[in-house]
Amino acid sequence: MALLQSVPLTHRLTVATVSATGLLGPAEIRELAGRLELRPTKRLGQNFVIDPNTVRRIVRTAEVSSADVILEIGPGLGSLTLGLLETGAQVVAVEVDERLATLLPETVGVRMPEALQRLTVVTADALALLEIPGPPPTVVVANLPYNISVPVLLTLLQRFESLQRGLVMVQAEVADRITAVPGSRIYGIPSAKMAWYAQARRVGAVGRKVFWPEPNVDSGLVAFSRRVSPPGDRAATFTLIDAAFAQRRKTLRAALAQWAGSPANAEALCRAAAVDPGARGEALDVTDFARLALAHGDGASI
Repeated sequence: MALLQSVPLTHRLTVATVSATGLLGPAEIRELAGRLELRPTKRLGQNFVIDPNTVRRIVRTAEVSSADVILEIGPGLGSLTLGLLETGAQVVAVEVDERLATLLPETVGVRMPEALQRLTVVTADALALLEIPGPPPTVVVANLPYNISVPVLLTLLQRFESLQRGLVMVQAEVADRITAVPGSRIYGIPSAKMAWYAQARRVGAVGRKVFWPEPNVDSGLVAFSRRVSPPGDRAATFTLIDAAFAQRRKTLRAALAQWAGSPANAEALCRAAAVDPGARGEALDVTDFARLALAHGDGASI
């Protein structure tokens, strides 16, 4: 993890040529990207928001205030960062691309100088992030890279217990899966694991044209608030969730046979946990999974 303390002179001169203030629009985004000779990559999930109205909508929906410490993952060129700083909140922006991380404080310094002291930029991979400087973050607000959005979100909730709520923009299909409820066709691993940490809900859709480059998928907004996790061991419960959904079409008696040691043991564990062994994984909520994992840990398979 690298905490940015200063910015090279070359970047100061570059950003100083952008004279406007406030949020970034399409022209400013392309100008900044051009000066960095930046070619957005799918590998890093780089699709930058170019519409200030969308930024303000995200910030408004996230209900952030000046009392919050916001964790932003993947700030990119600073579109959302500037919108978050407008609220008076502190923002810790975690960016894996060193060029973007180096440029961000200068962009804020030029366009919103009064907010610069409330910005901390960390150069790091969000999946490897173990700590951040300053006060513990209370809210996560981010335009998450599509290819790693679920692992990033689950990792942040596990490692930073101070995060009480958040709002993330993800691929529309991912948003549906994160917020799916038991019994629905798309309920699965992301929704069950997310429910361990928080209650999540869909709070809006975002079209493709507000991004540069324009992605080939739509996006969705997911809001969540932390909940008390069910009794039991998180790692054991997550292992069980993985096993239950590895073969979605099979009943729990069959799908959990390897996990439990045999189909008979799987059935006995289910009955000990008051779970129907003839049901499929999508019928169970996270509390059911936790109870079943506890039965396994207690040796209730006989």
